[in-house]
Order: sequence, then structure tokens, then C-alpha cells
Amino acid sequence: MAMPKVTFILPDGTEKIVETEEGKTLLQAAQENGVEMESACGGNGFCTTCACKMKEGQAAIDEEKVSPVNDKEENMGVEGPDNRLGCQAKVIGDITVNIEDF
Repeated sequence: MAMPKVTFILPDGTEKIVETEEGKTLLQAAQENGVEMESACGGNGFCTTCACKMKEGQAAIDEEKVSPVNDKEENMGVEGPDNRLGCQAKVIGDITVNIEDF
């Protein structure tokens, strides 16, 4: 079975497409594939440095692409479903993410 593809839109406007295991967070997918995504709290959901915007696969539209907004994100003031914390949003299907547009 094919792994989900995550298309990261980088700050300079270029795209990097990576494959990742289902259930990994966007932050894990980025870090494991050389995509720069900040994480001051180490991916624990206590800051917003990994904030990103879903371009496709928003949880409200299609929960088969990315996990729904969770309590940690809500507590940090993340206004989903398309604005997310990369350390909390788990990949389920193919999605496109802008890592600077929060």
C-alpha cells in the first residue's frame, strides 16, 4: 500500500513532496525529510512555532486526510480546521501544507 504524500509549500514558494507513514505528524514528516519546520517545544504542542495551514485535506472537509484539531491545538488558540500545529496534525492521506502561512 502506498504511503501518504505530503506536499510542503516552502517559504520561497517552492514545493517539496515527501512520503510518510500514516499516523506520523506533519512535523515528523518534515523533520525526517529535510523540510525546515520550527518546533521550539520539541513537538509537544506547547508553542505555535510549527503552525501551518492546510491547503488540501482540511479536517472539516475530509477527515481521511489529516486528524481533527485536538485539545492541545485548541488550548494554544489554533483556529482549525485548516490552521494547525504541525506537531499535532497526523497524516492520514495526501495533503498540501503551507508551512509559513498561518
